[in-house]
Parts: sequence; structure tokens; C-alpha cells
Amino acid sequence: MFLLSRLRVIPIPALEDNYMYLIFAKDSNKALVVDPVEPKKAIEMSKREKVTIEGALITHHHWDHAGGNKALRALIPSIRIYGGDERVEEMDRKVVHEERIEECGLQIRCLSTPCHTRGHICYAVTSGEEKVVFTGDTLFVAGCGKFFEGTGDQMHRNLNEILSSLPDSTLVYPGHEYTTSNLKFAAHAEPENQEVAAKLEWSRKRDAEKKETVPSSIGEEKKINPFMRVHEKSVQKFVGSTDAVNVMTKLRDEKNNFRPKA
Repeated sequence: MFLLSRLRVIPIPALEDNYMYLIFAKDSNKALVVDPVEPKKAIEMSKREKVTIEGALITHHHWDHAGGNKALRALIPSIRIYGGDERVEEMDRKVVHEERIEECGLQIRCLSTPCHTRGHICYAVTSGEEKVVFTGDTLFVAGCGKFFEGTGDQMHRNLNEILSSLPDSTLVYPGHEYTTSNLKFAAHAEPENQEVAAKLEWSRKRDAEKKETVPSSIGEEKKINPFMRVHEKSVQKFVGSTDAVNVMTKLRDEKNNFRPKA
């Protein structure tokens, strides 16, 4: 597993397979919460950790990520809610691509990643040399989000230009626990990829132990995530194309129709 010495990131399972996150510097008593769809759970965790939630980072407007904002506001009236889409309820500040903000002693870089939704934001958070990124429904472990409001061209840019430019050591915290199903597709797309095979075996063990599979890292995703491997010959062969955007689009179509064996 990946270890952090300055930052504390706590995954909080929500709904059926969502993740909320509590994030704070270890020397601080102030915290941020990411996509707090079940705010009471997040507040309970903050009390356990002896920190006070002062801000919320919302990746996108879908109800399973932003649907707790009104309740959060009622519980913490002074909270500052950030988002990148006017459809995010209770939003105090709309952020844009490459905007940098400081909250609770943390440096936050806002990355616009439209496709799953047109106003999707990923948040790259830094404390000292440690870097993490909250990717919502843009990047999952070994997968990516559906193209509900965008195109393969946009998702290619999101994954293989914007997020892939982050340091390989950057830890990736996605919005859902989809790891095993994503890895099954990755193994289908690249049956000879031993990194995928090993990660799938590990993920299945974590599932059996009822443990989360987050975080991943940008460096690891480049090895196991077919959507971040569109330039690899093995992935191109799978979809029958060498054009990166076309590969991305065809991969998503294949994933949409993939029915894995148990």
C-alpha cells in the first residue's frame, strides 16, 4: 500500500460503491471533504480524527457526488463548497482549469476534465512533496468514467495529457470502488499484461477481505489502465486502430458492452 507522512487521506465508503474522502495535513486540525454525499458519515469521521471540516471539493454535479451538499450546508453553515459546474448545489465558488486555491493549509490545483460531465473537476492536492489527486468519475483504478456529456477526444486529453502529466508518484483517489470489474476488462483488452494480472489477483483478495482498493498512483495507472495506454501496441491491436482518440472511443464502447465472467 502507499504511505503518506504529511497528508492524511481517509476513504469513507458511501451509498453502494461511492467514496467520499476526508483530507487534512497531519499537523492541522482543519480538513476538507471530497464529494460528501452522506455528510453525517463524513462529519462522524472528522470527529473521530479530531479535525473540523471547513471546505468541500465537489468533482461533479451528479447526485451521488453532490447530492449531500444541502444537508452538509445545514450541518456546517460556514462551509466553503467548491465545484466547476453551475449545477453543483450550494456551490460558493466555481473554479476553472488550472486555478490554484489554498484551503486548510493545503495547496489545491483544479483540473478541468470534461467528458463524464461537462463541468467535471479533478483536484490535485499538495502538502510539501506529497501529492494526491481526487478524480471523481474521470479516472478510476484501471478504468475511466462513461462519456455522458463528452467525447473520446476529451477523455483522451483528460487522461493522457492532463492527469498523466502529474508526477507518477501522485496518489489517485477515485469516486467509486470499481477496481475488480475494471481490471477484468483490462485483462480482456491486454491478456498478456502481467501487471494487470497481478493487480486483479490483489483486488480480488481485497474484495474478499471487504477492504478498499484505493489509492492507486498515476505511475501504476500507466501500467494497468487501458485508457491510459492508448499508445501501446497491445491496446491498439485490441481495438484495431492506431489513432489515440479512436482507440479511446473504441475502448469505451468495448467496456460499455463487456460482460465479464465471474
